[in-house]
Amino acid sequence: MKNALLKMRLVLGAVVGMAIFATVAHAAAPGITGPSFSLIAQPAYLTQPDGQSVYSWGYGCSTQPTGWAPSAMTPPSTGCPGMQVPGPTIIVTEGDSVSVTLTNNLPASAGNTSILFPGFQVTTTGGTAGLITQEAAHGSTVTYSFLASSPGTRSYYSGTQSDLQVEMGMYGAVIVLPKSVPASCTAGVFASNLAAESFRKEKDFRLADAAYDSAKTCYDREYLFQFSEIDPNIHIQAESQVSACAVSATPATCVLQVPTEPYHPAYFMINGRSMPDDMEPNYGVDFPHQPYNGNPHMHPGEMVLLRIVGQGRWQHPFHEHANHVRILGRDGNLILSPDGTSLAGPALFTTTTTPGLAMDGIFYYTGKGLNWDMYGHNPASTDPLAKLPCVPDANGYNTGDPTAINYFEWCQDHNKPVQAAPFGDVAAGGPVTLPDPNILTNGAWYGGSMYLGPNATGRAVGTTGSTPPSGTIANSPSGEAGFAFMWHSHNEREITTNNAFPGGMMMMMLIDSREFVIDETN
Repeated sequence: MKNALLKMRLVLGAVVGMAIFATVAHAAAPGITGPSFSLIAQPAYLTQPDGQSVYSWGYGCSTQPTGWAPSAMTPPSTGCPGMQVPGPTIIVTEGDSVSVTLTNNLPASAGNTSILFPGFQVTTTGGTAGLITQEAAHGSTVTYSFLASSPGTRSYYSGTQSDLQVEMGMYGAVIVLPKSVPASCTAGVFASNLAAESFRKEKDFRLADAAYDSAKTCYDREYLFQFSEIDPNIHIQAESQVSACAVSATPATCVLQVPTEPYHPAYFMINGRSMPDDMEPNYGVDFPHQPYNGNPHMHPGEMVLLRIVGQGRWQHPFHEHANHVRILGRDGNLILSPDGTSLAGPALFTTTTTPGLAMDGIFYYTGKGLNWDMYGHNPASTDPLAKLPCVPDANGYNTGDPTAINYFEWCQDHNKPVQAAPFGDVAAGGPVTLPDPNILTNGAWYGGSMYLGPNATGRAVGTTGSTPPSGTIANSPSGEAGFAFMWHSHNEREITTNNAFPGGMMMMMLIDSREFVIDETN
């Protein structure tokens, strides 16, 4: 009981100190590489922020994988867990001949199990004929083979009694990387962004330079988010029936009869975790069967690839604050104009996923439109960093010097005080007007200051200004001091954990000044 209460206090405390979680963990798109994979299906327990352990089933590695990705991320010493939710992210390259051998180690009463790989032409070896695909009986194996025919993100999940097995946690993602890298992805502004990262000694956590075989899909960072939900009543009944079958007089013929309707989910998860657990480290020891987190970071001007997959049974209208997401493709299908020269995917206010739907999209943030200098430049300051130049490129951004703290500053706002003409307000002569909440969330969500970087407040207003210094609310002033934008489900129930707010499908996109090194290793 004490542990459960402590966990709930952490959830409630997240409202005040969200960025505390963010300083120790960052997300990426971690997974295992092949092209041959050996997976196992077996039970384990998932932890939730209210202290509950939920009996679940999932896929894992039956043997150590061929490799790990991204290469810059250090894998856990224990290797791929025997079972995890979501299942291991399978990372291959376009043109690979992929094989996945599945061993069924679920309880005997659960019966057969399988994997579907939508979007691929799959052949099977071994197993037992099922309704949709070949299945592995208890203690047996089946092998699925397919050609990784085109790049993009897709889902995989059980094709056996899916209403129960997918609910129990049997799903994951496949990422196919493009075989050819467009030359423009390592030139121009993308080369400058790489130079800026290199100067700060940041590692490159991308799986590739582009999401597809198109120069329109180059990116600087990437994150994988899988959305799912849990109805604990189904899991409780499954565990109870498994236990009953194990001690029955005829265990060999005992089978589960778990009703999956009516459906009342109480846990809503990103990558198998609910907030604030999704902002803890990847492969964290507290989450042995939930290795992937959901904690994106970026610097202004970077193109961030979001790989988004709808798992489970419900639609999830996920809203990324600060900008729309430009969709590149769905289920591995790049969306271009008829002449192939322009992106034709929609710009989404919410990246609403339906079960099994995967999409790739680009999110970016530059600070354009804030109407104040978020880098804290001030001609009256004695700090040399307060007098950095802003030389606009053809698009109006300061991209000439990748080593500058204000690299990618929107030069039209250079040297402007905070919101000279605030939205919906009449300027009263200053010295400061708090940022318009339609543009930037105030308070602890971004460290207490409307300036980007740990020292920017002092440069902008000096020691006598009324603006609180960055970091006084959530982080150390000398540490991370960026803008935090809440990313969350627009279904209000889905931002709770067992009906307690805050929780569920919620995280922060943390936009950090260049001097903060984004390190996604654990």
